[in-house]
This record gives sequence, C-alpha cells and structure tokens, in this order.
Amino acid sequence: MKNKNLLEQLRNGEQLRFQEQLLLTIQLSIPAILAQISSIIMQYIDAAMVGHLGANGSASIGLVSSSTWLMGGLCTAAGTGFTVQVAQKIGAKEDQKARSIVRQGLAAVFLFSCVLLLTGVGISRRLPVWLGGDTVICPDAASYFMVYSLFIPALQLNSAAGGMLQCSGNMKLPSILHILMCFLDVIFNLLLIFPTRQIWAAGVELTMPGAGLGVTGAALGTALAELVTACLMLYFLLVRSPMLHLRRGERLALDTKDLKRALKIAVPVGFEQIVMCGAQIMSTKIVAPLGTIAIAANSLAVTAESLCYMPGYGIGSAATTLIGQSIGAGRKDLTKRLGWLTTGLGMAVMTGSGVLLFIFAPFMIGMLSPDPAIRELGARVLRIEAFAEPMYAASIVASGVFRGAGDTFVPSCMNFFSMWLVRIPLSAFLAARLGLEGVWIAMCTELCVRGALFLIRLKGRRWQHAV
Repeated sequence: MKNKNLLEQLRNGEQLRFQEQLLLTIQLSIPAILAQISSIIMQYIDAAMVGHLGANGSASIGLVSSSTWLMGGLCTAAGTGFTVQVAQKIGAKEDQKARSIVRQGLAAVFLFSCVLLLTGVGISRRLPVWLGGDTVICPDAASYFMVYSLFIPALQLNSAAGGMLQCSGNMKLPSILHILMCFLDVIFNLLLIFPTRQIWAAGVELTMPGAGLGVTGAALGTALAELVTACLMLYFLLVRSPMLHLRRGERLALDTKDLKRALKIAVPVGFEQIVMCGAQIMSTKIVAPLGTIAIAANSLAVTAESLCYMPGYGIGSAATTLIGQSIGAGRKDLTKRLGWLTTGLGMAVMTGSGVLLFIFAPFMIGMLSPDPAIRELGARVLRIEAFAEPMYAASIVASGVFRGAGDTFVPSCMNFFSMWLVRIPLSAFLAARLGLEGVWIAMCTELCVRGALFLIRLKGRRWQHAV
C-alpha cells in the first residue's frame, strides 16, 4: 500500500517531499479517526439502549463511569510503554527486537490487567456506596462494574494489540475491527439487555429473543464485543502481521532494559489518567449544586463535543507511529518536521470542527434532549467551547508526538498543572458567578493554556531525546 511504501522510504533514510509527508500523515490519520469515532458511537449506542430501561438504569452506569474510564485509561497507559518501543524498533529496522517487545508487552500487560481485574472485583460491591449512589441504583451499578472488571484482560489485550499493529504502520485493520466491535455491541446488547419480545419488521411480526438482563446485560454485551475483537486483534498481530507475527525459535525472554523503559513511558501516562479522572470528578461536584438543568446540559454538551475532538485523537495516534518510527530510524531531519506537520494538521481540522460546533450547537443538543431549557443552555456552553478547539487540538496531537518519542513525564506534569491549577480553581470561582457558562469558560481557558504549553514544549528539542 502507498502509506507502507512511504513508511519504508522513511525507514530507509530516503527523502520525503512535503507533499509525501502530508499524504503519509493523512493516510495514517483517517483510519485512526474512524476508530475513534466508532468508539464514541458505541458509547452513544449503550447510552441509548440503557436509556430505554429508565432513569435508574442510566444513573447506575453513570455512577461508575468515572471508575471504568480510569480502569480503561490505566490499560491504555500500560500498553503505551511497549507500543512506543515497537514503533521505534521497527523504525530502526530491528524487527526481531520489535517482536521480542511484542511478546514481553503482551505478557506484562496481561498480568497487569489481572491485577486490575482482582482489584475491580474486590471493590465492585462497595464502590457505588463509596461514590454516594442511591440505594435504588447501587445493586445495578455494582453488577455493571463487576462484569466490566471481569473482562478487563480482554480490554487490555485489545488495546495493546491494536496499538502494536498501528505502530507497525497498519492503521486500517485496527480501525476496521473497532467498527466491527460497534456492530457486535449492538447485537449483543439487543440479545442481553431486553427480554424476549415481539417486533415488527417489514410488516411481519417476529419474535426477538432476549435474556432480559438489563444493566448487567449492557455490561456483558460490551464486554463480549471487546472479547471477540481482542481475539481477532491478537490473531492479526501474532499470525498475520508481516513484521510482528510469531516465528519459530523466538520465545518469550524478559529483558529488564525493555521492561524498565516501558515503565518509564507508562507510569507518567497512568498518572495522567488518574489526574484527568480526578479532575472530571471534581468538575462534576462543582456543577452539581447548579441544579438539574445545569447537570443535564453539562453532561449532554460533553457528549456532543466529543465528536469534535475525535479527529484530533486520530491524528495523534498517527503522530505516535510517525514519530516513533522516525526516531527509531534516526531521522532527525524528519522528526521535528513531522511533529509540527501533524500538530498543524490537527489544529486545522479541529478549527473546522469548532466552526461546525458553533453553527450546529443547537441542533446537536436538540438531538440529545427534547427539553427547551436544557437545549438552550447546552447550546450556549457548546458555543463557548468551540473557541478552544484549535488549542485543544494542539495539546492532543502534540501529546501523540511526544508519546512517539517516549516523552511522557513532562506532558503529564503539564496536564496536571493545567487541570488542577487552572481549570478547577477557575471553574469554582466562575460557577458561583456565571453558573454553568462560567464552568465552560474556565474549561475553554484551560484548554487554551494547555495547548500553549504543549506548543512551547514542541518548539524545544528535549522531547526528541526523552528516552
């Protein structure tokens, strides 16, 4: 494929014209963007299906959502320590070493996910109570988190294997499998959430089988979709990948240098996930006293905005692959240039999405709620956020650039600074004076500050020699 040929030229030290660099970036970004969008769509599907169970069903999942995000974030962090090394070894044409890191990485993250599994199962019954959940929703919330925890190894291996395939330059296959996961999620949810029922299709009455497991069925449906996708992802990584598939005579051998390097990359990313989840919980507490309309508008506006920044995360994934292979290949001439190219592309794309967000804010909120008060307030805060999209893109994509270089400690510290020293204090100050709009002004301000910090870091040279 064309993008593979361009990656080979990069690894071979051949000159890449600006148009070729841009084409390579776009070709790697598009599949990753589709994968990010598919994950958001899957969240929409789950929310819509569970919404049919009533307010208690949605509330029970919402209660533990920050905890599931944290678990998922820690899984992503654990895999990052190895995927970055895979990209750099492939860039250096050390395919055998890359395969060694794949084997070590899969073994290490599986063991880590088992620790998370045991931790999650151990706290699942108490967690809803610790989070202050109403006694009516606590049983369903505990059941949801229990099922989620039991399938964490599938989530972990899916994430790690997909990341390794992406870092080898294969962006399309993981994207296709993530889209497949969305369809599987719908099918499993239909069969597990609702009881057996009669439906009409093309004027014919049919019997739709169902387990009637409710909220537990939602967790199980998503978990089974993750499990099937993880198995397929591992198959294509370990059997079909031209560079990374298992070879006879190559066995698992732990290398302390590789493991230490993985920890050096992964620990700051894990810390960053904890910081972000903690800040989200604190933001929720700031919004909560503003009333039911503000809480609902805030939640729906966050959901609506997520579609706008998914392109940034897709381009960030492509940036990790490009920078990792460039550094591995010793292409100092390309590393910084590609860093600015990917970041600039992300800012341009998300500037466009910000314009669309500003124009279509009422329509986007209107799709999620029929309540006029919620729609009016939600549209106002979305239009505030639209102005932050270009700088938000800078932080997202530059973070992918730094990750490809193995530079995760300083970016994690910058995220901590911007979230806890800018957003949270400013939100608390403005919420009492301007309500929900004040909270979103604080968010917009913080994202601009964060983007500026990441651009300053990108301008320097230290990130290229982080690991």
